[in-house]
Order: sequence, then C-alpha cells, then structure tokens
Amino acid sequence: MAAALAHRTANVVSSVNFDIRAFDTLGEESILFGTVLGATLLLRRAHDERRRRARAESVMPTTRLFGTVLLPVALVVGVYIVAHGQLSPGGGFQGGVILATALHLAYVAADYRALKRLRPLTALDVADSLAAASYSLIGLAGLAGLVAGGAFLENVLPLGTFNTLTSGGTVPVLNAAVGVEVACGLIALLAHFLSQAVELTESDRHENGDA
Repeated sequence: MAAALAHRTANVVSSVNFDIRAFDTLGEESILFGTVLGATLLLRRAHDERRRRARAESVMPTTRLFGTVLLPVALVVGVYIVAHGQLSPGGGFQGGVILATALHLAYVAADYRALKRLRPLTALDVADSLAAASYSLIGLAGLAGLVAGGAFLENVLPLGTFNTLTSGGTVPVLNAAVGVEVACGLIALLAHFLSQAVELTESDRHENGDA
C-alpha cells in the first residue's frame, strides 16, 4: 500500500502489476500473444479446405434488440475499465476481455456476417503486435536510467496528481497497451475458431473420396 501511494497509484493491484512487478506482467502478456500466434498458425486454412460464404441466420427480435443496445454500452464500459485501471479495480486485462466480448455481441444479435463486417481482422492483428511490442519499448524508454543503475520497466514518467487519470507515471500507459493487446488478441483468437466452424469446409474433391 505504501509503495502504491508513493507512486501515485490509487489501485494497489495495478501498481503491483504495472510498476513494482511490471516485468512479470510482461511475461503474462507474452503468453497470450504466443497463444494467439500459435492458434493463427495451427488454424490457418489447409490445402484441402475451401472457404464458403457464411449463411444469414435468423435471430429473435428480443435477442437482436438486446445485443444492439448492449454492444455500445459494453464497449464504453471496456474503455472505462482500461482507462481507470490505475484508479479503481480493473485494468488492461479485464477491460480487454470486456472489449472483445462487446464486439462479439454482434454475432449474438445478428450473425457471423455482421460480426465480420465489424471486425477488421488484419488491422486487429497489427494492433495486437504493436501493443505487445510497445510494452517492451516502454521499458526501454528508461534506458538511460538502466545504464545509471535503474531497472527495466522502471517508472520514469511524471507521477502526476494522485487519483487522476494522468497519475501513476507509466502505469496507465502500460495498462492501455495491455488492454489493446488483450482485446485484439482475443478477437483474433476467436476469429480463427469461428472461421473454422462457419466458413471453412473440406474441398469437393476430398468430399467425393478422390483424395
């Protein structure tokens, strides 16, 4: 508690995760990134598979209304949780999961085609990689301090005013990087599984027993 207050971080958990033990959090983030990368490689389209057009699905009006109303609300909540991670319970991991879940409400409220229109997968893959890399780059930002006897991922930014969005130095920046990486990573991960279930099928030649 004393260390969190000294670093102007109101949320003690975020102070531990993104300041005192930021290097451990880098490992946890890397595990998720490696999982997404592995799933991308394993679930890529095989030579004996072809892509089919997803069919339109009928949805109950109440389900459509529920998803349409809840999707923007969930997105706002996710952004709020990420942005206020250094001030209140939550943070990048929790907010990222909420953001990924919010986007998939389009799948529940409409169908796979609606989700695909809202999900620029290529851009999300790039954002996932950049967010994962930025965590390490933020650690290297204090390279001068590292040479002078500091530590990797040491908090080198101004600590700001306690209990404000700009407080905590590097904590909110690292928190945002994790939020983007978790959200984009989960969306990409689910995209590959949904693609296997909805879009990919065995080739006609294989189905006819010619291969």
